[in-house]
Parts: sequence; structure tokens; C-alpha cells
Amino acid sequence: MDLDEAIDSFIFHLKVERGLSKNTVDAYSRDLRQFTQYCGDRRSKPSNKGADQDVAPPPVEVTSIDALEISGFMSEMLDDGNKTRTVARKLSSIRGLFAHLRRIEVLKVNPASKVDAPKFGRRVPRVLTLDEVEKLLAAPDRMTPEGVRDHAMLHTLYATGLRVTELCELIQREVDLRAGYLRVIGKGNKQRIVPLGELAVDALDEYVSHTRAKLLANHGGPGCTPYLFVTRRGSCMTRQAFWKNIKRYALKADIDTPINPHKLRHSFATHLLERGADLRIVQTLLGHSDINTTQIYTHVAQARLKKIFEEHHPRA
Repeated sequence: MDLDEAIDSFIFHLKVERGLSKNTVDAYSRDLRQFTQYCGDRRSKPSNKGADQDVAPPPVEVTSIDALEISGFMSEMLDDGNKTRTVARKLSSIRGLFAHLRRIEVLKVNPASKVDAPKFGRRVPRVLTLDEVEKLLAAPDRMTPEGVRDHAMLHTLYATGLRVTELCELIQREVDLRAGYLRVIGKGNKQRIVPLGELAVDALDEYVSHTRAKLLANHGGPGCTPYLFVTRRGSCMTRQAFWKNIKRYALKADIDTPINPHKLRHSFATHLLERGADLRIVQTLLGHSDINTTQIYTHVAQARLKKIFEEHHPRA
């Protein structure tokens, strides 16, 4: 099997069997196609001056790839200025590919398992203060349909800690305002139930009752799409558009902290832990499969508590 065929098989596995999101699958595909390009370039270098450089290189057979070639790819990525974390992610994609090839018995060994990931420090996510969250939530102009929608989206994001893609692709029927919870399908096609706070329920009720139909008026009304958060084009809000909206609202609210949708997810988790929430509960709410992923937020909470102590204790 050549490398392109192997990648196609792996991507199909990620989409159909594991049910990963489009964004995650696209990231795997980009990493692996970049690795394919590297392997192909190495094999296309002429071995002598008389070689014909216009002849396309033969397909890269997966059995010809070893740990040394994978290490060379990583070294080239680092030399090209890629961040250590980015290169580590690319290695994870390659490991996943070869693990898949072992599973379907194309290979007997995984050459990537012998390659060490580059070392990088654990990055502690920066979060918004409570005051900054309040200013951000108040920024949308609720005199406009878009403002009411964005007000509801921001409240929902901070109240639930959803990933931005999960928020934008939320189906209306999966939100129960009377019971105060929503159901979301996260990474790996895993379902989780997340409670909504009272303020988020109020914001959503205002949007669903009075605004959503106005945005869809030119496309057949509220029943023309199952998505909860929509635009005047009759489609669901995109993550890119919502990202731009958040930046615009942060500027309007005079928030100096660099901001993106994921920062509200970080803030959601950190503020819960600061107020005594159990780490396992936060893990469940965030949809993390590994508790170690959630553990990073304890470092954020501890650092913030230490800062508050030093600022306010008379003998700090």
C-alpha cells in the first residue's frame, strides 16, 4: 500500500468509525499530506547528475518509511519555524496513521512509536476575569436581531463551556429551556448533557421566542433549518464569523486580554474550579475523555488564587 492510499484509509476510519469532527479530520489530513510531500521530495531528489528531474517520483510505499525518516520530517518542521507543540501534533497524526496500518495488518510495527516527541512546556491557558466576562456578555446590541442572537450565544458559551464548533452546530431540538439543559454531540461522536444557568436560559428564550424567526424570514421561517443559531442567509453561524464577532465585542467592551471563543471555555472551567467544583464534574461538562486534559485548569485556578492572595493579604 502506498502512503496516499494509507492516508485515505485512515481518514475514512476517522470520519466513519470514530466519528471525529470535520475540523479534527481536516487537521489530521493536513499533517499527513505534509508528511507525504516530505517523503516524496526526498525520493524525487536525483541520485546522479544525469537523472531526469521531470519524471514524477513513484508512490511512497508505507513499508519503506522508518523512524529516521519521521525524525527527519520533524527536524525539518522545527527548522522551518514551526512551534514545538505544532510539531508534536504532527507526530501524533503520523503515529495514528501507522497505528491504523498495524490494526488493519498492513504493517507489523509502528515506526513512529520509536520517535520521541519534542519537549515543550505546559502552557497554562489565560482566562478572562469575572468583570471582563460581564462586560463581554453585555456588549451585543440587543436592539438588533443579530445582537440578540450573539447575546444568547455568548451566554450559552460561558454557561456551558462548549467548544465553538459544538455551539455553532447546536440543533434547536437538543436544547430544553424548560428543564434547563442541552444535549451536545462532541468529539468522537460522544454525547453529553450540559446544564444551562438561569441567565443563559433567559437569553436563549428571548432569542428563540422573538428573534430566530426574524433572521430566517426570507428563507421560509424558523422551520427551514434545524440549527439553533442562524444568520440571515438561512444557515447556521460559522465558527469563523462567531470568532470575528467576539473580537468585535471585546474591542467594544475595552477588554485588553487577547480573546477568542475558546477563551470563554477556559474561563468557564477555571471559574468553576475556583468556586470549588470537582475536577471530574468539570471534565464531564467539558467533554474531555482524559482527566489529564482537564488537570491544566487546576494550575490556572491555583495561580489566580495566589495572585489574589498576594494582592490583598496584608502580609503577603
